Amino acid sequence: MRILVTDGMDASALAQLKAKGHEIVEQFFPPEELGEALRDYDAVVVRSATKVRAQHIDAAKGGKLKLIIRGGVGVDNIDVEYAEKHGIAVKNTPKASSRSVAELAMGHMFSCARYISIAGHTMREDKWEKKAYGKGMELGGKTLGIIGFGRIGQALGLMAKGIGMEVIAEDIYHVPGIEEKLGIRYVELDDLLATADVISLHTPSLNGEKLICAETIAKMKDGVVFINTSRGDNVDEDALLAGLESGKIRAAGLDVYSEEPPKNKALYSHPNVSCTPHIGAATKEAQKRIGAEIVEIIESFGK
Repeated sequence: MRILVTDGMDASALAQLKAKGHEIVEQFFPPEELGEALRDYDAVVVRSATKVRAQHIDAAKGGKLKLIIRGGVGVDNIDVEYAEKHGIAVKNTPKASSRSVAELAMGHMFSCARYISIAGHTMREDKWEKKAYGKGMELGGKTLGIIGFGRIGQALGLMAKGIGMEVIAEDIYHVPGIEEKLGIRYVELDDLLATADVISLHTPSLNGEKLICAETIAKMKDGVVFINTSRGDNVDEDALLAGLESGKIRAAGLDVYSEEPPKNKALYSHPNVSCTPHIGAATKEAQKRIGAEIVEIIESFGK
Protein backbone atom coordinates (compact mmCIF):
# COMPACT_ATOMS: atom_id res chain seq x y z
CA MET A 1 0.00 0.00 0.00
CA ARG A 2 1.00 3.62 -0.49
CA ILE A 3 0.34 5.31 2.85
CA LEU A 4 0.25 9.00 3.73
CA VAL A 5 1.14 9.90 7.34
CA THR A 6 0.13 13.50 7.95
CA ASP A 7 0.61 14.15 11.68
CA GLY A 8 3.56 11.98 12.65
CA MET A 9 3.83 8.40 13.84
CA ASP A 10 6.04 6.23 16.05
CA ALA A 11 9.37 5.56 14.32
CA SER A 12 9.37 1.82 15.08
CA ALA A 13 5.89 1.44 13.56
CA LEU A 14 6.98 3.32 10.44
CA ALA A 15 9.99 1.02 10.16
CA GLN A 16 7.75 -2.05 10.47
CA LEU A 17 5.45 -0.85 7.71
CA LYS A 18 8.38 -0.11 5.41
CA ALA A 19 9.90 -3.53 6.16
CA LYS A 20 6.60 -5.12 5.15
CA GLY A 21 6.84 -3.45 1.74
CA HIS A 22 4.53 -0.47 2.20
CA GLU A 23 5.51 2.91 0.77
CA ILE A 24 5.29 5.61 3.44
CA VAL A 25 5.11 9.34 2.78
CA GLU A 26 5.24 11.64 5.82
CA GLN A 27 3.79 15.02 4.85
CA PHE A 28 1.23 17.43 6.25
CA PHE A 29 -1.16 19.00 3.72
CA PRO A 30 -3.17 22.16 4.40
CA PRO A 31 -6.94 21.65 4.12
CA GLU A 32 -7.20 23.16 0.64
CA GLU A 33 -4.63 20.67 -0.74
CA LEU A 34 -5.50 17.54 1.24
CA GLY A 35 -8.35 16.15 -0.88
CA GLU A 36 -6.44 16.16 -4.16
CA ALA A 37 -3.38 14.67 -2.42
CA LEU A 38 -5.41 11.77 -1.03
CA ARG A 39 -6.12 10.51 -4.56
CA ASP A 40 -2.58 9.15 -4.75
CA TYR A 41 -2.69 7.04 -1.58
CA ASP A 42 -4.32 3.77 -0.58
CA ALA A 43 -4.46 4.84 3.07
CA VAL A 44 -3.97 7.93 5.22
CA VAL A 45 -2.98 8.01 8.89
CA VAL A 46 -3.99 11.14 10.81
CA ARG A 47 -4.02 12.33 14.39
CA SER A 48 -5.68 15.53 15.65
CA ALA A 49 -4.22 18.16 13.33
CA THR A 50 -5.54 16.76 10.07
CA LYS A 51 -9.30 16.83 9.50
CA VAL A 52 -10.76 14.68 6.74
CA ARG A 53 -14.09 16.18 5.76
CA ALA A 54 -16.66 15.47 3.05
CA GLN A 55 -15.04 17.92 0.63
CA HIS A 56 -11.71 16.07 0.92
CA ILE A 57 -13.41 12.75 0.26
CA ASP A 58 -15.18 14.25 -2.74
CA ALA A 59 -11.86 15.56 -4.09
CA ALA A 60 -10.30 12.12 -3.62
CA LYS A 61 -13.00 10.32 -5.64
CA GLY A 62 -11.63 8.29 -8.52
CA GLY A 63 -8.33 7.88 -6.72
CA LYS A 64 -6.82 5.05 -4.69
CA LEU A 65 -7.99 5.96 -1.18
CA LYS A 66 -9.72 3.12 0.65
CA LEU A 67 -8.67 3.45 4.30
CA ILE A 68 -8.48 6.30 6.85
CA ILE A 69 -6.85 5.59 10.22
CA ARG A 70 -7.09 7.94 13.17
CA GLY A 71 -4.17 7.38 15.53
CA GLY A 72 -6.12 7.97 18.74
CA VAL A 73 -9.50 7.46 20.35
CA GLY A 74 -12.00 9.91 18.85
CA VAL A 75 -12.83 10.13 15.15
CA ASP A 76 -14.67 13.46 15.24
CA ASN A 77 -12.04 15.00 12.93
CA ILE A 78 -13.22 12.60 10.21
CA ASP A 79 -16.60 12.57 8.45
CA VAL A 80 -16.95 8.85 9.13
CA GLU A 81 -20.41 8.16 7.69
CA TYR A 82 -19.62 10.09 4.51
CA ALA A 83 -16.36 8.21 4.03
CA GLU A 84 -17.93 4.80 4.59
CA LYS A 85 -20.82 5.71 2.30
CA HIS A 86 -18.24 6.17 -0.44
CA GLY A 87 -16.46 2.90 0.22
CA ILE A 88 -13.65 4.20 2.42
CA ALA A 89 -13.11 2.35 5.70
CA VAL A 90 -12.41 4.36 8.86
CA LYS A 91 -10.48 2.86 11.77
CA ASN A 92 -9.01 4.20 15.02
CA THR A 93 -6.84 2.97 17.90
CA PRO A 94 -9.18 3.12 20.90
CA LYS A 95 -7.15 1.01 23.33
CA ALA A 96 -3.69 2.48 22.92
CA SER A 97 -3.84 5.82 24.75
CA SER A 98 -6.47 5.22 27.44
CA ARG A 99 -4.03 4.99 30.33
CA SER A 100 -2.03 8.03 29.20
CA VAL A 101 -5.12 10.25 29.03
CA ALA A 102 -6.45 8.90 32.33
CA GLU A 103 -3.11 9.61 34.04
CA LEU A 104 -3.11 13.19 32.74
CA ALA A 105 -6.66 13.68 34.04
CA MET A 106 -5.51 12.38 37.42
CA GLY A 107 -2.53 14.73 37.30
CA HIS A 108 -4.82 17.70 36.70
CA MET A 109 -6.99 16.55 39.61
CA PHE A 110 -3.99 16.67 41.95
CA SER A 111 -2.87 20.00 40.49
CA CYS A 112 -6.30 21.54 41.09
CA ALA A 113 -6.63 20.10 44.57
CA ARG A 114 -3.22 21.34 45.73
CA TYR A 115 -2.68 24.43 43.52
CA ILE A 116 0.40 22.79 41.99
CA SER A 117 0.27 24.69 38.69
CA ILE A 118 -0.19 28.23 40.02
CA ALA A 119 2.03 27.71 43.07
CA GLY A 120 4.87 26.54 40.85
CA HIS A 121 4.31 29.48 38.54
CA THR A 122 4.55 32.03 41.36
CA MET A 123 7.80 30.45 42.58
CA ARG A 124 9.31 31.03 39.15
CA GLU A 125 8.43 34.68 39.73
CA ASP A 126 10.51 34.54 42.95
CA LYS A 127 7.42 34.56 45.17
CA TRP A 128 6.85 32.44 48.28
CA GLU A 129 3.06 32.10 48.48
CA LYS A 130 2.93 29.47 51.21
CA LYS A 131 -0.15 30.95 52.91
CA ALA A 132 -2.06 31.63 49.70
CA TYR A 133 -1.71 28.03 48.47
CA GLY A 134 -1.68 26.27 51.83
CA LYS A 135 -5.41 25.56 51.77
CA GLY A 136 -5.50 22.60 49.45
CA MET A 137 -7.79 19.60 49.70
CA GLU A 138 -7.19 15.85 49.75
CA LEU A 139 -8.75 13.79 46.98
CA GLY A 140 -9.08 10.71 49.17
CA GLY A 141 -12.62 10.46 50.53
CA LYS A 142 -14.03 12.78 47.84
CA THR A 143 -16.48 11.74 45.13
CA LEU A 144 -15.32 11.67 41.50
CA GLY A 145 -18.04 11.86 38.86
CA ILE A 146 -16.99 10.61 35.42
CA ILE A 147 -19.09 11.74 32.46
CA GLY A 148 -18.45 9.32 29.60
CA PHE A 149 -17.49 5.90 30.92
CA GLY A 150 -15.53 4.31 28.10
CA ARG A 151 -11.98 2.96 28.28
CA ILE A 152 -10.46 6.24 29.49
CA GLY A 153 -13.19 6.89 32.05
CA GLN A 154 -12.89 3.34 33.37
CA ALA A 155 -9.09 3.63 33.66
CA LEU A 156 -9.44 6.92 35.55
CA GLY A 157 -12.11 5.43 37.81
CA LEU A 158 -9.80 2.62 38.89
CA MET A 159 -6.95 5.06 39.56
CA ALA A 160 -9.23 7.26 41.64
CA LYS A 161 -10.49 4.29 43.65
CA GLY A 162 -6.85 3.43 44.29
CA ILE A 163 -6.36 6.68 46.25
CA GLY A 164 -9.57 6.23 48.19
CA MET A 165 -12.08 8.20 46.13
CA GLU A 166 -15.73 7.26 45.73
CA VAL A 167 -16.43 7.01 41.99
CA ILE A 168 -19.71 7.34 40.11
CA ALA A 169 -20.24 7.44 36.36
CA GLU A 170 -22.73 8.62 33.74
CA ASP A 171 -22.96 7.36 30.19
CA ILE A 172 -25.74 6.98 27.63
CA TYR A 173 -24.55 3.39 27.15
CA HIS A 174 -24.31 1.07 30.15
CA VAL A 175 -21.69 -1.67 29.76
CA PRO A 176 -23.23 -4.90 31.11
CA GLY A 177 -21.45 -6.13 34.23
CA ILE A 178 -19.07 -3.17 34.50
CA GLU A 179 -20.55 -1.90 37.77
CA GLU A 180 -19.89 -5.21 39.50
CA LYS A 181 -16.48 -5.66 37.88
CA LEU A 182 -15.12 -2.21 38.79
CA GLY A 183 -17.22 -1.38 41.82
CA ILE A 184 -18.34 1.86 40.16
CA ARG A 185 -22.05 2.54 39.75
CA TYR A 186 -23.90 4.36 37.01
CA VAL A 187 -26.02 7.38 37.97
CA GLU A 188 -28.11 9.91 36.08
CA LEU A 189 -26.34 13.10 34.98
CA ASP A 190 -28.24 15.38 37.38
CA ASP A 191 -27.35 13.09 40.30
CA LEU A 192 -23.69 13.13 39.30
CA LEU A 193 -23.62 16.92 38.99
CA ALA A 194 -25.20 17.36 42.42
CA THR A 195 -23.02 14.76 44.16
CA ALA A 196 -19.50 14.89 42.76
CA ASP A 197 -16.68 16.90 44.34
CA VAL A 198 -14.63 16.41 41.15
CA ILE A 199 -16.12 16.00 37.66
CA SER A 200 -14.06 14.63 34.77
CA LEU A 201 -15.38 14.77 31.20
CA HIS A 202 -14.62 11.89 28.80
CA THR A 203 -17.20 12.11 26.03
CA PRO A 204 -16.65 12.29 22.25
CA SER A 205 -17.46 15.49 20.42
CA LEU A 206 -21.17 16.30 20.64
CA ASN A 207 -21.25 18.29 17.39
CA GLY A 208 -21.41 21.70 19.00
CA GLU A 209 -23.71 20.77 21.89
CA LYS A 210 -22.35 22.21 25.12
CA LEU A 211 -22.66 19.51 27.75
CA ILE A 212 -20.95 21.73 30.30
CA CYS A 213 -22.80 25.06 30.22
CA ALA A 214 -24.36 27.59 32.60
CA GLU A 215 -27.31 25.24 33.22
CA THR A 216 -25.24 22.18 34.11
CA ILE A 217 -22.70 24.20 36.11
CA ALA A 218 -25.55 25.59 38.23
CA LYS A 219 -26.45 22.00 39.18
CA MET A 220 -22.92 21.23 40.42
CA LYS A 221 -21.81 21.39 44.04
CA ASP A 222 -20.25 24.66 45.16
CA GLY A 223 -16.47 24.43 44.99
CA VAL A 224 -16.42 21.59 42.45
CA VAL A 225 -13.24 20.73 40.52
CA PHE A 226 -13.78 20.27 36.78
CA ILE A 227 -11.44 18.31 34.48
CA ASN A 228 -11.59 18.07 30.68
CA THR A 229 -9.20 15.90 28.68
CA SER A 230 -11.77 14.91 26.04
CA ARG A 231 -13.04 17.54 23.59
CA GLY A 232 -13.00 21.31 24.12
CA ASP A 233 -16.10 22.00 22.04
CA ASN A 234 -18.25 20.14 24.60
CA VAL A 235 -17.73 23.01 27.07
CA ASP A 236 -19.11 26.55 27.06
CA GLU A 237 -15.87 28.28 27.97
CA ASP A 238 -17.58 31.55 28.91
CA ALA A 239 -19.78 29.70 31.38
CA LEU A 240 -16.77 27.81 32.73
CA LEU A 241 -14.87 31.07 33.23
CA ALA A 242 -17.87 32.62 34.97
CA GLY A 243 -17.99 29.61 37.29
CA LEU A 244 -14.32 30.04 38.14
CA GLU A 245 -14.73 33.76 38.75
CA SER A 246 -17.72 33.25 41.06
CA GLY A 247 -16.07 30.43 42.99
CA LYS A 248 -18.79 27.95 42.00
CA ILE A 249 -15.95 26.02 40.37
CA ARG A 250 -12.94 25.78 42.67
CA ALA A 251 -10.52 24.94 39.86
CA ALA A 252 -10.40 23.46 36.37
CA GLY A 253 -7.87 21.16 34.73
CA LEU A 254 -7.91 21.56 30.95
CA ASP A 255 -6.05 19.75 28.18
CA VAL A 256 -8.50 20.63 25.37
CA TYR A 257 -10.12 23.85 24.19
CA SER A 258 -12.85 25.05 21.84
CA GLU A 259 -10.11 26.47 19.61
CA GLU A 260 -6.61 25.03 19.42
CA PRO A 261 -4.27 26.75 19.99
CA PRO A 262 -6.68 28.46 22.42
CA LYS A 263 -7.54 32.13 22.10
CA ASN A 264 -9.48 32.44 25.36
CA LYS A 265 -6.55 33.79 27.38
CA ALA A 266 -8.79 34.80 30.29
CA LEU A 267 -9.59 31.11 30.74
CA TYR A 268 -6.24 29.41 30.27
CA SER A 269 -4.35 32.06 32.26
CA HIS A 270 -6.83 32.04 35.17
CA PRO A 271 -4.98 31.32 38.42
CA ASN A 272 -7.32 28.43 39.24
CA VAL A 273 -6.81 26.69 35.90
CA SER A 274 -4.26 23.92 35.46
CA CYS A 275 -3.68 23.73 31.70
CA THR A 276 -1.78 21.64 29.18
CA PRO A 277 -1.63 21.90 25.34
CA HIS A 278 -3.67 18.81 24.30
CA ILE A 279 -1.06 16.26 25.35
CA GLY A 280 -3.39 13.55 26.70
CA ALA A 281 -2.03 10.78 24.48
CA ALA A 282 1.46 12.26 24.18
CA THR A 283 3.51 9.67 26.03
CA LYS A 284 6.21 7.46 24.56
CA GLU A 285 4.34 4.38 25.70
CA ALA A 286 1.03 5.45 24.14
CA GLN A 287 2.66 6.40 20.85
CA LYS A 288 4.28 2.98 20.60
CA ARG A 289 0.95 1.30 21.31
CA ILE A 290 -0.81 3.53 18.77
CA GLY A 291 1.84 2.71 16.18
CA ALA A 292 1.49 -1.01 16.87
CA GLU A 293 -2.30 -0.82 16.48
CA ILE A 294 -1.93 1.07 13.19
CA VAL A 295 0.43 -1.62 11.86
CA GLU A 296 -2.08 -4.29 12.91
CA ILE A 297 -4.96 -2.44 11.19
CA ILE A 298 -3.02 -2.05 7.94
CA GLU A 299 -1.82 -5.65 7.94
CA SER A 300 -5.32 -7.05 8.56
CA PHE A 301 -7.09 -4.65 6.18
CA GLY A 302 -8.80 -6.47 3.34
CA LYS A 303 -8.03 -9.97 4.66
